[in-house]
Amino acid sequence: MKTEKDYDFVVVSNRLPVDRVVPANGEAFWKHSPGGLVTALEPVMRASAGAWIGWAGQPDLEFEPFYSDGIQIVPVPLSASDIENYYEGFSNDSIWPLYHDVIASPSYHREWWESYVAVNQRFANAAVEIAAQGAVVWVQDYQLQLVPRMLRLARPDLTIGFFNHIPFPPYGIYSQLPWRTQIVEGLLGADVVGFQRVADASNFSRAVRRLTGYVTKYPNIEVPAYDGGAPRRVLAKAFPISIDSQSFEELARRPEIQARAREIRDGLGNPKTVMLGVDRLDYTKGIGHRLKAFGELLEEGRLTVEDVTLVQVASPSRERVQAYMQLRDEIELTVGRINGDFGTMSHTAISYHHHGYPREEMVALYLASDIMLVTALRDGMNLVAKEYVASRFDNDGVLILSEFTGASDELRRSLRINPHDIDGLKDAIVQAIDMPRVERQRRMRAMRNLVLRNNVDRWSAGFLDALRGVGQLGQPDDDDDPLGDLEWTVERIRHR
Repeated sequence: MKTEKDYDFVVVSNRLPVDRVVPANGEAFWKHSPGGLVTALEPVMRASAGAWIGWAGQPDLEFEPFYSDGIQIVPVPLSASDIENYYEGFSNDSIWPLYHDVIASPSYHREWWESYVAVNQRFANAAVEIAAQGAVVWVQDYQLQLVPRMLRLARPDLTIGFFNHIPFPPYGIYSQLPWRTQIVEGLLGADVVGFQRVADASNFSRAVRRLTGYVTKYPNIEVPAYDGGAPRRVLAKAFPISIDSQSFEELARRPEIQARAREIRDGLGNPKTVMLGVDRLDYTKGIGHRLKAFGELLEEGRLTVEDVTLVQVASPSRERVQAYMQLRDEIELTVGRINGDFGTMSHTAISYHHHGYPREEMVALYLASDIMLVTALRDGMNLVAKEYVASRFDNDGVLILSEFTGASDELRRSLRINPHDIDGLKDAIVQAIDMPRVERQRRMRAMRNLVLRNNVDRWSAGFLDALRGVGQLGQPDDDDDPLGDLEWTVERIRHR
């Protein structure tokens, strides 16, 4: 067992990479979460016997640190009040809607902000306690934007990275936030601040200039000395995240997954075309827009329920937040109306599912679907689009992709749409249905080459390479292979 202040690589995120499972009969146990971030960081974490700091997902429970699959797990306790104010309040009712272009109106309450500060300090203190001298600490996402500065003030020896998984808004929107300067200063405690898109990084640099007057020249920000430290250069740039693409292809090639895909189509009545939407039930995802477009196509007679079925998976999300409860009601009313108006005894227009599925079932759905609909109104990346592409080893299927997603910067052979343009969305759906197989395959092959090459390992390696270039990990090698850089970083951390 390692002692305190003995971990050379520390990840700090709102949630742990494990979930606590409490069976009806028997003792509770910890289950590994198969997320892309966990997959990307496992090689570094295991090689350096790294530590992961996060909340265990249940209120008012404290757990001692423990090992899981070679990673030291350090739970941070949150009370019911913390969850209400820091998480559901400031993180998800202030920051989330603000950073998603105020699609829903954000709320600002001082007690939420005070809780956000206090909880961020708790996470920072946990990292300070276990990080070795000169350790690398990588902080994840919008719930912990104050942690980098807190770490910098307490431990200037650390190399600190931060990655923002959601968009960063233009200054005209961001400036609404009463604590806008504190957030910017919090992020500037990092050596590298990563974003999904170049536009997000530019928005952040612009906010820095407006609020602090610091000199910025993309991708660098000059941060003056404070509290006895030296002036620093912060790197703020885009590092588009990806998925474990190889694992999706491997699943798709399994005979039982392919058999399940055929079962899904049989269960839908074997329509000529199956369209698929997969989203968290969130107002940023544009679910209502795609339902409206599909309903109008049926009403106009351009599509029929005998020929086309829409499968919509809307996994539960933040169900205690009022805006999400209202959204669920609206979506379910719309689905019911369309099915009532256009369904027949043997065919349903929309097959709607308000729950999540394991990865195996999702891959079967991807294989069963001729068209993937991603109509997000604002999205940092949208990994579902990449999952669909990675799963289509047959080089078939059409991706309809919102231009307001980070994925649209890379997946340029998709049919890119403005989801607010309902007529344009309708035309894209008809174009996808009528697209010749040769064109479908040409488009999908190009997208698959990109997704398989730029996988989640490459993303994490690129970020860590940037950290060692501007922080205390040394200077970058001439070799431009990020996977080689990841191996170098693992060795460097291991032998500290």
